[in-house]
Amino acid sequence: MTQTHLIALKVTAVLWVIWGLVHALAGVLTIAQDTAGAAAGIADAINPALFVLDYPDAMGGLINQHGWNLLWGGAVTVIGALFIWRANMTAIWVTAMVGGLLDIGYFVFMDLPGYVNFMPGTVMTLVSSAAILLSGWVWITHRNRA
Repeated sequence: MTQTHLIALKVTAVLWVIWGLVHALAGVLTIAQDTAGAAAGIADAINPALFVLDYPDAMGGLINQHGWNLLWGGAVTVIGALFIWRANMTAIWVTAMVGGLLDIGYFVFMDLPGYVNFMPGTVMTLVSSAAILLSGWVWITHRNRA
């Protein structure tokens, strides 16, 4: 593996750590809030007053499940980043699948309809996209050399 590949993997690892920590924190904050506060925090481009409703308990469970998924997804990408830092080719795929698939759902169901602000959500989608593209380039070029 070239020095350029190793540097690219280190940059990728840093991007995934940032992405993972932001998402793990978002998960904790989502679980810690009441349903209205969590929903308003997720769809942050929408007037928070619109979320002040009498939600059934099941909606709170649904929001907490979303928070849990953010938390574990963030944790897995941080762990994956540690392996990517050490040039583990399998970690590139696993981390990209976890972070990338979580962000595809976010982009399609939250970003495209305009329910979220550019910062932090869309920025995190750009961070995960950059990490996937950079590590994918390393994987493809390294594989061709091997």
